Amino acid sequence: MSRPRVLIDGHAGTTGLRIRSWLTERDDLELWTLDDASRKSTTARRQAIAESDVSLLCLPDDAAAEAAGWAKESGSRVIDASSNHRIADGWVYGLPELEPEQRAAIRGAQYVTNPGCYPSAFILLLRPLLDANLLAPDAPVSCHALSGYSGGGRSLIERWESNKGLKQQVYEAPYAAERVHKHVPEMQRYTGLLHAPQFLPAVGAFSNGMRVQVPIHAALMAPGVTGKTIWDALSDRYRSEAFVNVEPFTGFEPLDEWALDPTGMNGTNNMSLHVVPNPAGHVLLVGLLDNLGKGASGVAIQSLNLMLGLGEGAGLPHGKRA
Repeated sequence: MSRPRVLIDGHAGTTGLRIRSWLTERDDLELWTLDDASRKSTTARRQAIAESDVSLLCLPDDAAAEAAGWAKESGSRVIDASSNHRIADGWVYGLPELEPEQRAAIRGAQYVTNPGCYPSAFILLLRPLLDANLLAPDAPVSCHALSGYSGGGRSLIERWESNKGLKQQVYEAPYAAERVHKHVPEMQRYTGLLHAPQFLPAVGAFSNGMRVQVPIHAALMAPGVTGKTIWDALSDRYRSEAFVNVEPFTGFEPLDEWALDPTGMNGTNNMSLHVVPNPAGHVLLVGLLDNLGKGASGVAIQSLNLMLGLGEGAGLPHGKRA
């Protein structure tokens, strides 16, 4: 029996490199990348997409939009890791843990859009609360998130690893305060929030890793809702998930200094969710993930496995710092 052919278009970028490294030993599919002489050739890429069972587009937004157009012309299946199609009609959102029906939608989809790294944690933290009416859809929500500098691709990596001294910073550097971040529309749509969240991203002096923090003021929660109520909702929702783990509820115990380490999930496809209550009634929700793992490459492989009818976790590493 022939193996399904999988093309990585853009295998030299950060997301493509991680996907390639996690797929390269697989014997249940045929991994295809174009050589240096062909990988920037329009003709070669277009033909490769047409001849593949599934193409993974690990490209800048403009190039991914063009390649997705070729896939539509040839009727090929595609997973777009860019931000082009995350709220576009006709595209399935590639976050398997979003809701019970999402895996079936991905499995049968022709066009799947990879979720953003920050939104993956934000959505999985909040969606169960809105579904259970623990948080009203019209609640004004904010999110502060910290990412390793690899999240900005080659240009940001070069900037932080250059002689500008950025890697010697002992504090995080906020960014995008002057604009509406491109992740905000999907953060709103897939949580079900009526208002766009206030999103405050920052980058730190580490290559990869991510911490997404969502503070929930006591006044925003339904009467009687506590940190434990929220923990129960998240725990119930993700109890059977292989890659999303809700950490034990510890009440008002002080946090260990390493408990919310943004690099703690690096090298894995895991996401770690924390519920931290405050005696005043407020709750802090925190998601930890590898921005190049569960935040990009790993979740794309989950969708790929589903689309090909393979085990969803095939080829994906578990465990801290695997």
